Amino acid sequence: MELTVVVQNLSHGGLRNGSGDPEDRWPLLAERIRTAGPVDLVLVQEAVDWDRYGHRQLGRAMRDLDMDATPLPPSSSGYRPALLYRKETMGRWLHWNTDFSHKTTHGFGVAVFDVGLPAPLSVVSAHLDPHDSDIARSEAKYIATRGYRYGPYALIAGDINYPPAAADHPQPAYEEMRPYNRAARTRLPSEVGGRLVPERRVAEKLEQSGYVDAAWHLFQKSGDKQLLARTGTDDRIDQAWVSTPLRDTVTEYRLLDSPAGASDHRGFALRLDLSKAMADGVWAYR
Repeated sequence: MELTVVVQNLSHGGLRNGSGDPEDRWPLLAERIRTAGPVDLVLVQEAVDWDRYGHRQLGRAMRDLDMDATPLPPSSSGYRPALLYRKETMGRWLHWNTDFSHKTTHGFGVAVFDVGLPAPLSVVSAHLDPHDSDIARSEAKYIATRGYRYGPYALIAGDINYPPAAADHPQPAYEEMRPYNRAARTRLPSEVGGRLVPERRVAEKLEQSGYVDAAWHLFQKSGDKQLLARTGTDDRIDQAWVSTPLRDTVTEYRLLDSPAGASDHRGFALRLDLSKAMADGVWAYR
């Protein structure tokens, strides 16, 4: 079984601009998502106001993409992530778990599906705190652990907000960073002799927890530098991480940036061939 996954930060729900003025970009976002072809999972971030007016925008997204959705997770910021799925390929979800969502700024939930693997597949649309790398590192650990709640097969993807974990990953575009982003996405000067050093420890926490950066994994195999292109203005802050048993299922990754103006983030599409998943040593959470 093969799955196509799309990941996209909507920017203020796709409904407003940064000043709060109405700006309906959802038709552009829907068109961008559809450019990935038949899609099985859509993981979005900043689903602002998708719960208002009787979940009007969530219902609109379901109709426009012809997909079902999990409930929206609790969120203290209102900038919650959302997840849509194609019932014909994913089936109905077995669990929707928002335990420990309150430990994160934007919230999260674990959607669990039976897709024919030796254990269920868990999927998390993630959006980590952009202001404080210590908070984001804690959030990464919560999300990584909860991704394993139903077994070793897990996908975490979304707006990680920090540089990728690999030490030899291309450097961020420091000249594009606003002071507040530079303060969050680089190490403290006192720690690194005053140099500009990417704050890789947030993504490294996912790596330490047994997850693999999908784009970096394919880059190591192919050497194609397009796999490492920035998704935000200054770095590849939007990332997909698969648990180690799913490492070899990652067969394709490509950026989605058309139509222009849909969001201030580029999206990406990920292809997983589940027939290549590791089947040995399946364990249960404890």
